[in-house]
Amino acid sequence: MARTPSNVVVWSLVRKYWPTALGTMLAVFAAATFYTLGQTKIYEAQATVMFNPNPPRPLGRRVESVVDMGTSNYWNNREYYETQCKIIQSMHVALATVQELGLQRDGGFLANLPEGVEATAESRRPVEPELAAETLRSRLRVQGVRDSRLATVRLEDASPQRAQRVLAVLVRVYVDQNLEQVMASTSQATEWLSGQLDKLKSELRTSELALHEYKKEKDILSVDFAERSNMLREEMGYINAEITRVRAQQQHVVARKAELDRLRVEDPTKLPATELLQSIVLQKLREDYVQGVRERDALLGAGKGESYPEVAAASRRVDVARQAILQEVENIRGALDRDVAVVRRQIGGLAGMYSQAKRRAHELNLLEIEYNRLHRSKENTEKLYSLVLERTTESSLTQMLRVNNIQVVDRPLLPRSAIRPQVPVNLGVGALVGIALGVVAAFVRRMLDRTINTPDDLENELGLTFLGLLPDMGESADSYGHYYKYQRFRRRGARPKIETPELLVHEQPSSGVAEASRAIRTNLMFMAPDKPHKTVLVTSAGPGEGKTTVACCIAIAMAQAGQRVVLVDGDLRRPRMHRIFGKSAEQGLSTAVLEGGLDDVLLETEIDNLMVVPAGPVPPNPAELFHSDRFKRFLAQLGERFDRVIIDSSPVVAVTDAVIVSTLVDTTLLVVRAFSTKKELAHHGLRSLQDVGGKVAGAVLNAVSFRRHEYRYSYYYYRRYEGYGSHPPRGSTGADTPVPEREHRDMG
Repeated sequence: MARTPSNVVVWSLVRKYWPTALGTMLAVFAAATFYTLGQTKIYEAQATVMFNPNPPRPLGRRVESVVDMGTSNYWNNREYYETQCKIIQSMHVALATVQELGLQRDGGFLANLPEGVEATAESRRPVEPELAAETLRSRLRVQGVRDSRLATVRLEDASPQRAQRVLAVLVRVYVDQNLEQVMASTSQATEWLSGQLDKLKSELRTSELALHEYKKEKDILSVDFAERSNMLREEMGYINAEITRVRAQQQHVVARKAELDRLRVEDPTKLPATELLQSIVLQKLREDYVQGVRERDALLGAGKGESYPEVAAASRRVDVARQAILQEVENIRGALDRDVAVVRRQIGGLAGMYSQAKRRAHELNLLEIEYNRLHRSKENTEKLYSLVLERTTESSLTQMLRVNNIQVVDRPLLPRSAIRPQVPVNLGVGALVGIALGVVAAFVRRMLDRTINTPDDLENELGLTFLGLLPDMGESADSYGHYYKYQRFRRRGARPKIETPELLVHEQPSSGVAEASRAIRTNLMFMAPDKPHKTVLVTSAGPGEGKTTVACCIAIAMAQAGQRVVLVDGDLRRPRMHRIFGKSAEQGLSTAVLEGGLDDVLLETEIDNLMVVPAGPVPPNPAELFHSDRFKRFLAQLGERFDRVIIDSSPVVAVTDAVIVSTLVDTTLLVVRAFSTKKELAHHGLRSLQDVGGKVAGAVLNAVSFRRHEYRYSYYYYRRYEGYGSHPPRGSTGADTPVPEREHRDMG
């Protein structure tokens, strides 16, 4: 199923609930209009100020100013511009402006009133200058001009003259304060530099004498610290290399000794390869030991015991060779221990030499540090003295020049037009907000409406086929009658009275109700053309939804089409058929089922081809009556004698009568009253029928008001048809002509 676009859904909601949407929009627009027109007109004075981070330097670029008025770095310049903008809006500048103009006593300024408007007694009362300064700051805005050194200063006020006057004074106060700050800082710096100059002159003389006394005390004839330091570094490097070499030799000896210590007495043949290569004696002893072991193993392998003389002799030779190997290993261990001791003594001697060289280097460093300290102190003092002397001279000259890096480019002019309120913008925003809130109000009302109103609601909510609708009977008599007598009543301005609305299809065969009934009849016949529905149950979910009226209209429409129709009053709780057709209620459905005799309860009506069966006396247990086999035989007899059997039943949700009958008939029609039946109630009724296996052909929407927006097209359609007078249009077949299917769907 294709999805409906959101704009179509919104438009349909607005069209459906247009009074709510229009009322909300007009209310919001009116509120915006009254609010806008009730606001005080605000004017804005504007001035332009230029910040120069690199002010003019009459003394040349090499002469630095005492007070830094700007920077050359891009990011620092941005910070400088933003800082100056904040200074313009500062309390210090605002307070000076307030005190100069006496704004703390100006009631018009404090209350923001136009010129000529008298301030109230309370607003004319003087306030603290700080409070007036805060008021001034709240109306002041400063904004830097992009990619420039300019800033725009704006002041809002209800009086254009006052806005111009206050802004002019504020800008002048800011420029004067900037120059005064520079001059005051320069004067303070000059005084401080003069005092420091005398102090540095005395310190320079003291530093020169201290350096001379140190060289004289240490007998330093020339500064050769670098050469002496290089010699000590070379000596320490050589000693360090020897220490490293001896330590490596020590590790080699210790490793050999550790390998020999792991030698096991049980198998002295597993000697390190290095020891075997270095000792010929160990090689010879190892060969003797291996040869003895082989001879002993050969004798034992030949089956000779350990006590055999040759085996014993071989074992002794093996033991002698083992002892010799172990003795030789002990000799090597002793030699290695002596080597380790020698290496350790060498390391100790070299470490002592390294410590002496290191101590001499430290002494040389201390000597050099002290000399450099004195020399550096003397040079620093000399540089400071020269710098202070130069800056003192420059600051004196700068103080006399009075250079300011802030300039007023455009002084404030008198504002000609107000900036607020912006009437077109406010009204436009009010209209847009009103439209949005109107849509929201329509949507909220749609969400609160839980009734079934249109055929689309019926099909989407219940999933049933829409068979047609019946207009509201009151509107039908007022707007859709076509008989001459009703035309005469309407010409006189009187409204015809409907005695029995259930018989309107018979009494007004050209009315909208009759046309709609014939459309329902046509749709019901086309649903099963090969096997027509003979027995049709008409019911509703709840009471008061017009199921009896729908049943009568459908039965009359079928009878007008030439079919033999019987209308059965199956509502044994609240029967009405006997009153509608003016019959007696002594006999009817209940007596026919209980006592038999179909001919006694079939009553003729004034409508051709239509007979009616009243409900009869109300039984104490209607549900059990419908469950009986006699009722089934009663329906079978009616089906044999008539083409259509229309049964009016009680509501589904209230009692179970209609649920029982729905399982015995060919199909069921569910009546839903437009703008009245709740969706939940209709769901409950439909579910009750479907749970027992009842066949539901579709639903009929009853009491539709064509004057409502949802059915506006159908209203004009019927009004156009009414214009033909008491006779149908040319080409029509009269009262029996059904409404075309396309026109019928338009009514939905």
